[in-house]
Amino acid sequence: MGFLLGIDEAGKGPVIGPLIIAGVIISEENSGKLRELGVKDSKELSPRKREELFSKIKELSEDFIILETSSKQLNDEMELENLNTIEIKKMAQIIDSFESKNPEVFIDAIEANTLKFKDKIISHLKNKELKIVAENRADQKYPVVSAASILAKVTRDSKIKKMHEKYGFFGSGYPADGRTIKFLEELDEKSYNEIVRLKWSTSKRILEKKKQKGLGEF
Repeated sequence: MGFLLGIDEAGKGPVIGPLIIAGVIISEENSGKLRELGVKDSKELSPRKREELFSKIKELSEDFIILETSSKQLNDEMELENLNTIEIKKMAQIIDSFESKNPEVFIDAIEANTLKFKDKIISHLKNKELKIVAENRADQKYPVVSAASILAKVTRDSKIKKMHEKYGFFGSGYPADGRTIKFLEELDEKSYNEIVRLKWSTSKRILEKKKQKGLGEF
């Protein structure tokens, strides 16, 4: 019996909140059931449908891994490496975790040059002979990647909801969201350092503006 492993992430671009990378491994005989469940790219599903599928995917899968990297952890790790390298290493970590099952691996590539991206993934693997399929928008093509995208998205949404309850509502956390920008402009320094990705140009610009205006503790 063969296995398929799908990997996808949620939260690469936001200036606030964690990065989530999920891996779902499923037997080939059960892989067809993902489509029957209605599994597809998480962005094409309502929040309610994603949450409904979240538990069903976990039950149907052989196993799964969900890695969370907080903003604070990203700030520390990005002192040494760029975000893509950090993600690639974490994806490789997931693949290595399932090495014994010798899965065929499907990844939603985070770089436009998918061949180079694939080579980077392989360079970090223990078993460099595994079959790797790395494509842009793989979450729209391969149900096992769609399943991983749902686990990642639902997990991140849950984390963001808890952050809203603790720190106040900040919208989506993306730089293009006006509510996020307003929140960052008014956020106190301690909280800023806890939940904001300080390497982002958006956060750097707002911090500099705060310093210039002499607002609060900034």
